[in-house]
Amino acid sequence: MEEIESTTGERTGEDEDQKTSNILLMSSKPLHRFVQKQPRTLGIVVLMFGCAEVMMGFVLAFDSSDYPPNSFKLYVPLWQGILFFTCGVLSIYTELHPSKKMVTTCLALYVVSMLGIIVSFGIRISIIMHYSFVRNWRGRNGYDVQVACVEYILFGSSLCVFAFLIFLSTIARLALKSTKTQHVIVQHIVMRPQSEATAN
Repeated sequence: MEEIESTTGERTGEDEDQKTSNILLMSSKPLHRFVQKQPRTLGIVVLMFGCAEVMMGFVLAFDSSDYPPNSFKLYVPLWQGILFFTCGVLSIYTELHPSKKMVTTCLALYVVSMLGIIVSFGIRISIIMHYSFVRNWRGRNGYDVQVACVEYILFGSSLCVFAFLIFLSTIARLALKSTKTQHVIVQHIVMRPQSEATAN
């Protein structure tokens, strides 16, 4: 009876040690450190910015004339909104199902989206400069003011998303970098005394 109780007590102690080591191992894994930064929350924000980009782009799409210019002539709100939407969905999915492959995919899309934002910055700055020139020299027009306001709002939202994507790409890169360097395997082997092995 005493032997059974002591064996049970030893097993319980070993189980608790194993649970503790598993918790420490899970918290030190790079992908779990990526998940701890909550990319899902930022992914939801980026997704909402993508939907807003597409919807505000429709305001610019209804103008059929070539003048005054706006960013929808090059479909900037459409492709940039789709990029933001995809980044958001992938960030949400990666937090729910973390894997090295998904983090790599997210990182690639973050970089592509940041390059797209840089291109859209150039386009929108030239459009905003044009509208500031028109306002100063030709007087105010209601449509010019509306388009300029939409371009300003889209420029500001792209700037916010750019900051979020820099943060997400940094933590994704750190997670992928540390998976290459972290290969520590600890294995405990419990040996039975030889007298018990021969008795059985």
